[in-house]
Amino acid sequence: MSTDIAPHPDPTPAVTGSADVPRSRRPRLARMAGRAPARPTPAAAAHNVSAATAALLALVAIGAVLHEPVLIPPLAASAALVHCAPALPLAQPRSVVVGHLLGAAAGYVVAIAAHGSAWAAALAAGVTLALTTLARTPHSPACATAVVIVLQEPAPGRFVPLLFGSTVLLVLTAYAASRVRRAAPRYPAYWW
Repeated sequence: MSTDIAPHPDPTPAVTGSADVPRSRRPRLARMAGRAPARPTPAAAAHNVSAATAALLALVAIGAVLHEPVLIPPLAASAALVHCAPALPLAQPRSVVVGHLLGAAAGYVVAIAAHGSAWAAALAAGVTLALTTLARTPHSPACATAVVIVLQEPAPGRFVPLLFGSTVLLVLTAYAASRVRRAAPRYPAYWW
C-alpha cells in the first residue's frame, strides 16, 4: 500500500534520552497533546476576525432597524465557524442554514411539550443534535439555538424568518470575504 503523505516524525522526546523508549512510557501529557493546527498568518487572522466582526455588526444593525434582537449567541458561534474554519463540514452553507432551522423546529416542539425549563432546553439540544446528524447538516451552534428558543420562547412568526435571514447573511458574508483576500481559502467547500 502506498501513500502520498510521508509519516510524521514523532515530536515527543524520549523520557530517558533513548530513542527506543516505547510510546506507552512517554509522558502522559505529551501523548494527549496531539497536533494543534498551524497558526494563521497575521494577515489571515486579521482578515477572518474583521470579516466575522463585520457580519455580526451587520446583524446588530439590522436588529436596531427592526427593533428586534437579531444577534443571538449561536449566530456569533456560526460566524466564527464560517469565517475562521471555512473548510469544516460544520461551516458549510447547508449545515449553517438547515442546522439552525432544525434547531428552531426542535426548540419550538420541545417548548410546547415541556415549557421553558433547563431540562427541556437540554432535551431540545439533544433532539437538535440527533436531527442535524440524521440530516447530514452538522452545526453545533444549532443546538444552542434550540436552547435559546426553549428558555426565551420568542414568537416563531418573527424569530424564524430573522434566523433564516441571519444565517443566509452569514453564509453570504463568508462567501464574499473569501473572495476579497487572494490567499484566503475559498468558501464554501460545497453549497449543498
